[in-house]
Amino acid sequence: MLKILRFGALALLVLLAGAALYLKTPGPAPFDREEALAEARAYEARITRDAWGVPHIYGKRDADVAFGLAYAHAEDDWETIEEVILFSRGVLAQRDGEDAAVTDYLIRAMGSAEAIAEKYEIDLSPETRALAEAYAAGLNFYCAEDADRCARDALPATAQDVVAGFASRQPFFYGLDDQLKAIFEGDVEIEKRAGTAREAFLNVPKEFELGSNAVAVAPVRSADGHTRLMVNSHQPYTGPVAWYEARVKSEEGWDMIGGIFPGAPLILHGAGPDLGWAFTVNKPDLVDVYALEVDNAKKPEKYRFDGGWRDFEVREIKFRVHLFGPFSLPVTRRALYSVHGPVFETDNGVFAVSYAGRDDIRAIEQYYRMNKAQDYADWRAAMEMLALPSLNAVYADGDGVIAYYYNAAIPVRAAGPDWSRAQDGSDPALLWQGTRTLNDAPQVVMPRSGYVVNANHTPFQSSGPEDNPEADKFPAHYGVDTRTTNRGIRIQALYGGDPSITGEEFVAYKMDHLYAPDSRVMELVKELARTPAEDLQEEAALLAAWNGAVTTDNRSAPLAILTAQAARGYLLNDEGAETPDYEAALREVSAELKEKFGRIDPTWGEAVRLKRGDVSLPLDGGPDTLRAVYPQEDGEGPLKSVGGDTYILYADWSGARDVEIKTIHQFGAATSRPASPHYNDQAPVFAAEEWKTPPMDLQSLIAEATRDYTVGGE
Repeated sequence: MLKILRFGALALLVLLAGAALYLKTPGPAPFDREEALAEARAYEARITRDAWGVPHIYGKRDADVAFGLAYAHAEDDWETIEEVILFSRGVLAQRDGEDAAVTDYLIRAMGSAEAIAEKYEIDLSPETRALAEAYAAGLNFYCAEDADRCARDALPATAQDVVAGFASRQPFFYGLDDQLKAIFEGDVEIEKRAGTAREAFLNVPKEFELGSNAVAVAPVRSADGHTRLMVNSHQPYTGPVAWYEARVKSEEGWDMIGGIFPGAPLILHGAGPDLGWAFTVNKPDLVDVYALEVDNAKKPEKYRFDGGWRDFEVREIKFRVHLFGPFSLPVTRRALYSVHGPVFETDNGVFAVSYAGRDDIRAIEQYYRMNKAQDYADWRAAMEMLALPSLNAVYADGDGVIAYYYNAAIPVRAAGPDWSRAQDGSDPALLWQGTRTLNDAPQVVMPRSGYVVNANHTPFQSSGPEDNPEADKFPAHYGVDTRTTNRGIRIQALYGGDPSITGEEFVAYKMDHLYAPDSRVMELVKELARTPAEDLQEEAALLAAWNGAVTTDNRSAPLAILTAQAARGYLLNDEGAETPDYEAALREVSAELKEKFGRIDPTWGEAVRLKRGDVSLPLDGGPDTLRAVYPQEDGEGPLKSVGGDTYILYADWSGARDVEIKTIHQFGAATSRPASPHYNDQAPVFAAEEWKTPPMDLQSLIAEATRDYTVGGE
């Protein structure tokens, strides 16, 4: 008996040891510090930080500048760059656990890694590959200088990681995650996680819309004959799609200042001596779902197509999900692919998905060409690549050219079906037949009215009435946006209503904080004020007194806006949203305000603050106003603004290569360094709606520099 017990104990120990080995998270890939230091000698960049700590990177070659940009950004925000690398590789769950598991699965199912491995040498120019490799070398050099600086999970960074960072983020901007959520509807756990992939990784709160404003005014509409551009993307304040400012200048002609996402080696929007551009999010129909008939519902191997059966392409996806301590659960999943695209097995059936940009790794190539453009023809040629599958673009330059493009990689699809529904996956006539050109989508170039605008509203209201694209020229299956926003109404009223715009007016209009009388928010407020329930008389009177302004001293704004935010469909102009119980939302918000502030009418400045470290400041502006501020619960104190206006750039050309640039950031350059004076030094300027002027020549820069140092080289 004793021998049996000993044998059983031994067997148990063996099983436990085996389980421990099975669950033990493998160590990180080897990182050769000496090799990283040696590679850095091939590059040399000068980093000069201005009075606000913003890095200005100079180098002989574009590759030298990319190397320096990587190093400077890593100094300020390595933690987020590391997260981007892990996300792009599909290994975030190994660090963050089950909340990132679906994200890892989706990234791997999308097949970016396979596409990059196949096309890296073919689809990217030698110059673009050199840029990506230099940027990766800059990250590795930063980590190699000090062994304790970086977690090893993301090392060494590679050029393929840099390319993947572009490829993996693009579909989230036009709503691929929303389509996946719809596919999994009914499977509560998967639906929840698929639907929150954007929120989990991009750090986008549910109440927040990835919006933006963009405006360009030509000399014919300016009081002084100048050309002006406003770059005003609305993003979360922190995370992988939060803006970081940098200026880049090489002896090979790369000269830009603007906004960068963590892990990006290029200016994503901004301006230089010759030209500039701004992006806003659009939502063309770039995703189609196909219902598949399969041979075996439990484990399908074939699907019906074109009158016969076809084998699925099968790949094995492996990743690990962190459990605790050094242990993680290895996960293996089959990934199926049909002629349409990736396939998802759900409780409601088997569905394939076609989506724009699949297997296209050229986004970095297009951005590079845009960064190097010398004039409108160069810039437009880059846009014609359509390697960015979505995003409205507004352009301006020193020659007085302005333009708006509803940029969208619209598929060539059959005109008959209702593409908002799942299609018959067996019908070959429903397959996509390529991509339409840039000219097939709405655009406005050099309008007679002298202005172009976009605030995530329909492109059919992008300029003056005589210049707007005609909606009936674009078939419904293109999926071109037809909605409007409060910002869209106000941007047209202000810039479209003034035939002679001064520089001061151009900036003041952007800071507008009003809701238009015909906006959905004001419609909701009027409805709640008109027929209040017996217990909502006080709230109704407060709403009735509101003039639609969102200023720090306004006492009606908190109740009105937070109620509209709770009634999400009104606030975000989401035509597909379910109709909420508006009175219930009003009661809920009223109770929360009483609990927090002891009254239902605190001022907007008391209720919502810009918070960063020891700074807490009031802000004018609210959700879906041109001065965009998106609040979120922050414990017992006032709500904090978590997104909206972030990095803003304003460019003013009085002529070719004669440009004045002003910028501002909601926090500062030191993104994740609380001890730095630049962690929140721009916040008071941002809250006051003022600007800083970056020094664009080296002599002025040196005169105010806070640091000046060289990285790389011998």
